[in-house]
Amino acid sequence: MRILLLSTYFQPESASNGILMTLLSEELTRQGHRVTVITGMPHYDDNRILPAYRRRLWARERMGEIRIIRVYLYVPAKKTKVLGRILNYLSFNATSLLAGLLVGNQDLLLVPSPPLTNGVTGWLLSRLHRIPFIYNVQDIYPDVAVRLGILKNPRLIRLFERMESFVYSKATAISVISDGFTRNLQRKGVPARKLNVIPNFIDANFVKPLPRCNPFSEAHGLNSRFVALFAGNIGLSQGMDSVVDAAALLQGVPEILFLIVGNGVSRLGLMQKVEQLGLQNVRFLPFQPYDLIPEMYAAADTCLIPLRRGLTEDSVPSKLFTIMGAGRPVVASLDRESDTYRVLTEAACGVCTNPEEPQELADAILSLYNNRSLAAEMGRRGREFVETHYTSESVARQYIDLFTTLLNTVNQAVNANGLP
Repeated sequence: MRILLLSTYFQPESASNGILMTLLSEELTRQGHRVTVITGMPHYDDNRILPAYRRRLWARERMGEIRIIRVYLYVPAKKTKVLGRILNYLSFNATSLLAGLLVGNQDLLLVPSPPLTNGVTGWLLSRLHRIPFIYNVQDIYPDVAVRLGILKNPRLIRLFERMESFVYSKATAISVISDGFTRNLQRKGVPARKLNVIPNFIDANFVKPLPRCNPFSEAHGLNSRFVALFAGNIGLSQGMDSVVDAAALLQGVPEILFLIVGNGVSRLGLMQKVEQLGLQNVRFLPFQPYDLIPEMYAAADTCLIPLRRGLTEDSVPSKLFTIMGAGRPVVASLDRESDTYRVLTEAACGVCTNPEEPQELADAILSLYNNRSLAAEMGRRGREFVETHYTSESVARQYIDLFTTLLNTVNQAVNANGLP
């Protein structure tokens, strides 16, 4: 099977979508399929295209058996500016469309979202190549952007809502990562026959329980501390102010350290707040290289998933499965009706608190600090749950089953019409 993947991010990017699509592509090739990826020039960590890729329209690479075509895209200095984001989307759509015309024969196309505009490019490429188009919904837009206050202009909101409906109607099939996503799209009129729930996943052989004391923890002086780790994008959907407020409440327990690893639009403001409060129990590190992820999570005693109120129905953080795979307990701030809450409750691998409630967050961290055996047991249960439900091998098979069904349907339609 020849699979074309159109994704703004791909390794070596640190964006979660890039890592997920890389793992999926690797697993698809291991199971005997040919994967071609059209993606953007690496730029995620510091909002600049990496020097090796500048002044180029595209670059061809290989990663094992995966063929990669990297294309130019405009990278705004500030991700919070709507115009900059739109230019980023449109530039990638233009160059990826051009690259997509030159990739040769393909059997089907997979397009993860966000951004929503990639779905339009995916539809055009599917028409030009006459192949099925699967739209993979990782976040529901424009819902999330509206709730975060990124999109406020009523005309722009209506434009993106119409674009969303258009993409859903044109996609041959839609894969979503949770039942909550299915309910959201069905409320918008997407027929159930188009929807396929395929969860996110991890490489369980790469992310696995490791010793608490390791080269990463030693290099950063973490061996003598109880580390509450947040790792990932420090953006608008994360309730990071509550994390800092919780740290302020726990200043009297000096062994507890809040370690915040990552970049994002909210990072500078968060660092300024920590400085203003004079907190000594919060430390910041930039995004870490991909190969250090297992040691980084192993260096933590608990890991945080703080989300703002009302946002968890339309987002399932991929870091959840990474934390569980690393065998660490989760402390999550999220809405009770969310799919993330359901997974945590079913796996019994963490503590859930209400969103944007610093006292509850602080109490949950303190309870695990005071009960290390419970924390270890939660971590063990999380690892077992991931091994059963969320490995890259098992999830890739679900994608392959979907692809095979679509191709069989297309072939039957062709034969029924007597076409060659």
